[in-house]
Amino acid sequence: MNPLLAKLHPYPFERLRELARGITPNPAFAPVSMGMGEPRHATPALIKQALVENLQGLSSYPATAGEPALREAFTAWVQRRYGVTLNAATQVLPVNGSREALFALTQTLIDPTRDGATVVCPNPFYQIYEGAALLAGAQTAFVNSDPARNFAADWGSVPDAVWARTQLLFVCSPGNPTGAVMPLTEWQHLFELSDRYGFVIASDECYSEIYFREEPPLGSIEAATKLGRADLRNLVAFTSLSKRSNVPGMRSGFVAGDAAILKQFLLYRTYHGSAMSLVVQRASIAAWNDEAHVLANRDLYRAKFAQVTPLLASVLDVALPDAGFYLWADVSAVARGGDDVAFALDLLAQYNVAVLPGSLLARESRGVNPGAGRIRLALVAGADECLEAARRIVSFANSR
Repeated sequence: MNPLLAKLHPYPFERLRELARGITPNPAFAPVSMGMGEPRHATPALIKQALVENLQGLSSYPATAGEPALREAFTAWVQRRYGVTLNAATQVLPVNGSREALFALTQTLIDPTRDGATVVCPNPFYQIYEGAALLAGAQTAFVNSDPARNFAADWGSVPDAVWARTQLLFVCSPGNPTGAVMPLTEWQHLFELSDRYGFVIASDECYSEIYFREEPPLGSIEAATKLGRADLRNLVAFTSLSKRSNVPGMRSGFVAGDAAILKQFLLYRTYHGSAMSLVVQRASIAAWNDEAHVLANRDLYRAKFAQVTPLLASVLDVALPDAGFYLWADVSAVARGGDDVAFALDLLAQYNVAVLPGSLLARESRGVNPGAGRIRLALVAGADECLEAARRIVSFANSR
């Protein structure tokens, strides 16, 4: 077996299931899950219709680069969303969801023969960043988020010696789990570091279309263009239909950015066998070309957050995020011993509500676990279910 497999950590949900073994949730309450970030709004009819109308695509092998019409749908969306013109032939590629692509790009980029090959990522983080780095033969350097600065990563805490070994930097904006959006000044700082040390920036932007302010979140490609980096050098952005269009089971997204990197990524993907089904490609074209369902989806989230956030804020330290569908709540004042895991297990036992402890989404770095004392709440269910969960959490917190 590949010895690097032994370095992988269990996923947060696996760890929580193990910790919850032996707990019997209170049967007086119907179960409500706010733990997993799986979109649960209805899939738009236009996407279902496109799937059904293109079933003949099952009889053909798809090209790894995707159909020209699909790549043109990607670039048209980028133009509408960010005002940036991309080359559909060289600067975009279809991927089977952002998770698959984040892992695969890491395998493409990392040279494990270089001494101290390093991948830098924010902390807390989406665990695929770490797993992809470890299986590529790299080590991971974690950069803690700062609650005092809207959970911005403290990039200044990274020593020059670490940047010098860095081959890849993961960023996530809007962030998971914090919902923070990176401003242009932060992008400028990271681009300057990339130019100085030569590493690639992988920008995970799968939550970009769920936001609560009038101005949409700044994207990496948009930031690069504003800063005069039209060639998008050493930048790859990842986006997906899963959250935007409520089709997590379609596993459809795309990457965009540096044409030289995407050329090598396409070579890797051709051997890896990761071509997107023609049926999914054509349904994806329908999804990327329509914004009405995205506006309706965003309105559903805005309505839920407007109801749930003030309710929870009456007992917990929590506020409306910049974007995304998570609340990142500080429970240290009401948790048993200030422990987020204890809070989650006690809440499950007494009120049958599942949440994800923040410490399971992070690693100890610089002597602290930046997720400790917090929980992540995914507001993915219907409004009534989310409100019911919030009311139970209020009752639970008031009983502490």
